Amino acid sequence: MPKRLITGLNSWFQRDRIVSNLVIFQDIIVISLCLGLFCVMLIRLVDMFFSLLHPLDLRQVTSDILFILILVELFRLLIDYLQEQQISVVAAVEITIVSALREVILRGVLEIPRDQIFGISVFLIVLGVILIAIPWMSRFFEHVKITHPEISEEPTQLTS
Repeated sequence: MPKRLITGLNSWFQRDRIVSNLVIFQDIIVISLCLGLFCVMLIRLVDMFFSLLHPLDLRQVTSDILFILILVELFRLLIDYLQEQQISVVAAVEITIVSALREVILRGVLEIPRDQIFGISVFLIVLGVILIAIPWMSRFFEHVKITHPEISEEPTQLTS
């Protein structure tokens, strides 16, 4: 290819400009998710308060409270992402644990088949191990980075 054509293509396809524009679009998407999530939280909160006017269904109120807490945690996760440009794995695991427990509470332990209870238990144990292992792995990768400065990038970015 002639040098002139390559120079022309480089001016049209400047990687830094493209990446910065894509990051801006990604931030717009995350901001719109935050706004939508905030609206859903407000709607569910108003619905929950109106449901308290009727005879109290403890299971439904507990489910609504846990659902709103899950939404709050998702909102916090998105805000953290906007600030740091990375997802907190610990927060995501915590949200997943609360979501799984909410489903168990909503359906009732006695109404869930034994196989599903076993599967949920294994799932929660794995999430607990991940929750315990993340700080250890972060310290390990920091130790590797300090003792071996030639390693410029970590294989995975873990935040707690």
